[in-house]
Amino acid sequence: MASGDAMSRLKPYLIMVLLQIGYSGMYIIAVASLKKGMNHYVLVVYRNAIAAAVMAPFALWFERKVRPKVTLSVFFKIVLLGLLEPVLDQNLYYVGANSTSAGFAAALFNILPAITFVLALLLRMEKVKLKSRHSQAKIVGTLVTVAGAVLMILYKGPILSFVWSKGRSDHGSAAAAAAPAESGSNWLKGTFELLGSCACWSAFYIVQASTLDAYPAELTLTTLICSVGALLSAAVTLVMERGNTKVWSIGLDMRLFTAAYSGIVCSGVAYYVQGVVMKERGPVFVTAFNPLCMIFTTVMGSIILKEDVTLGRVIGAAIIVVGLYSLIWGKSKDHSAPSVARNEKKAPNLPVSNSGNIPTTKVVELQVN
Repeated sequence: MASGDAMSRLKPYLIMVLLQIGYSGMYIIAVASLKKGMNHYVLVVYRNAIAAAVMAPFALWFERKVRPKVTLSVFFKIVLLGLLEPVLDQNLYYVGANSTSAGFAAALFNILPAITFVLALLLRMEKVKLKSRHSQAKIVGTLVTVAGAVLMILYKGPILSFVWSKGRSDHGSAAAAAAPAESGSNWLKGTFELLGSCACWSAFYIVQASTLDAYPAELTLTTLICSVGALLSAAVTLVMERGNTKVWSIGLDMRLFTAAYSGIVCSGVAYYVQGVVMKERGPVFVTAFNPLCMIFTTVMGSIILKEDVTLGRVIGAAIIVVGLYSLIWGKSKDHSAPSVARNEKKAPNLPVSNSGNIPTTKVVELQVN
């Protein structure tokens, strides 16, 4: 029984770590495909169309008896979600990452917890008591996380050598090697595009949390967001690439795999999982795990894309992890006093039968006692 309770408490943490690994894989393959000439507008369209097609059957079946009506307010929120994440965030991210690097993009996204924390405070979705150690831990953790990300951006230091990086050209200093590329207008433009993407993603988290309160059908909401995102992205692509029909053509190669992986893992599954965890822990808890994605992406980028890993990036990553643990510790104390009434609302993780009589929102809800 004790082990079961411990697993229930650990479940949201494990899920969010696995989700960050999934995002890291998407960052790597997306940058690789974009550098080979794939159109980012088309990638966003296919990504969300695939996600909607994959998630729709599950939404239709599991939520057929519990799906609430889409009110006018919920409809506008879904359109806003489709605009914020699939259209704005994804396009800005792909362009920015292609102009910089996968590792740099992942590092810059560590300002997400800070932006989301501030937005949640303004919208009264987060409570802060300055005299409380838990609230102090959340504030300090957010500031330390951002400080680590800023250090990674501003300080390069010498390039570190790893087993898998031996044989590459020897550089004495990352600052000397990277300065010509990173001082260009292309790199600066990419940085601002990534910042815009980050702001849209933070806003998406906040609106998603608000929408789930009025429309607690995670699978259906995920399908609707991806569907709206695909339609809006298609309209944007037709305008931006008018007359160029070749961009829509992709073969059985890396481009198709990128669209499928991004759609299934990072749009369909990720939106749904984030929604479930967010209902229990809030948007700040979800975004607090983004620094882990930076670490995973840095390692994979060094191995697969042959991106340099600098001392500054490693030091910044260590600082980010410290801030991450502080923020999560502060958040965990918000949920450390479970009540009997709350536990009674929980249903088993998975039903034995597949009769469909148990509402999906009960079946899949995470037990975070």
